[in-house]
Amino acid sequence: MDLCEQSPSYVRAIAPYQPGKPISELAREMGLKEKKIIKLASNENPLGVSPRAKAAIKKAIAELGRYPDGNAFDLKAALAKRYRVPEECIVIGNGSNDLLEMAAAVFLAPGRSAVYSQHCFAVYPLATQSRGARSIVVPAKDYGHDLPRMLAAIGNDTRLVFIANPNNPTGTFVPGAELEDFIARAPREVAVVVDEAYTEYLPRELRYDSVAWLSKYPNFILTRTFSKVYGLAGLRVGFGLMQPAVADLLNRVRQPFNVNSLALAAATAALGDTKFVAKSVKMNRAGMAVLERRLKRLGLETIPSCANFISFRLRRAGAVYEKLLRQGVIVRPIGGYGMPEHLRVTIGTPKENERFLAALESALED
Repeated sequence: MDLCEQSPSYVRAIAPYQPGKPISELAREMGLKEKKIIKLASNENPLGVSPRAKAAIKKAIAELGRYPDGNAFDLKAALAKRYRVPEECIVIGNGSNDLLEMAAAVFLAPGRSAVYSQHCFAVYPLATQSRGARSIVVPAKDYGHDLPRMLAAIGNDTRLVFIANPNNPTGTFVPGAELEDFIARAPREVAVVVDEAYTEYLPRELRYDSVAWLSKYPNFILTRTFSKVYGLAGLRVGFGLMQPAVADLLNRVRQPFNVNSLALAAATAALGDTKFVAKSVKMNRAGMAVLERRLKRLGLETIPSCANFISFRLRRAGAVYEKLLRQGVIVRPIGGYGMPEHLRVTIGTPKENERFLAALESALED
């Protein structure tokens, strides 16, 4: 009998996650020079790594011969101070994806279900399916979360709800009051995971204090990442805030030394680099305004975004994507998210934004 046949059917049925195309891969495929390629596919910070994080990485290199701090003492202390929560409420992950997987490992199993929205982050169905749990996918409302329908979709076997705010790949946003109302109404035996990977990009008038909800709702889990505004996508480090008893469960399934030494040092330093964060947010907001205006000028329908990317609709999305690649511009097709007529583009530097817009205009004229 084939060894692979011994794997559970729900594992064999998983479609692997497809990341954004790397610059090096496109250079090989198209015979292009890497320096002439721009990547606006993976929602990375175009400013790169913060100065404080770079300095911390250089210092930490000397200790690479030793295992990292498995308890992430320094990073947890910095997070506890920033968010005014006990360190027992914090779990550190290899990116926020790791936290999502931990939550699924703790609360999902065959015979249980998870609720999430149509057009959601790809990790939610992957984490659910890999545990043999049932996925309850709620139709989106204007490409975003329909919270009343998601609440109604919770069944007797539901143990986990995933909500991204802002959402990826659509950039849609749920006001804080509506989100808290959902958590308050959700059954206490159902864990509600709110994935705030892009929360730092929210304009001030839309921000809300989700950390304060930890003391109110024992089933609330908050996840965030250092991959976006902090510019540490290549190091993979994120964190979750939750009740201590829930954190204890996640730590039981967390891999030992799941975050490397350079990532821990860089994240601790980046957390305090408020000038870098402010600069990143300011540039993103300005770039978003330019792209929204210019895409609409091209007659393209855009989805209002509160993140560091914007998705837009066009009839020949696949063909336009290929034409952009041939010009050395990488964006993200999102057919895998149930949006075959959309492309998603990360907000880049002013120069990168102009390069993308020029390439797109050329692609549309062909």
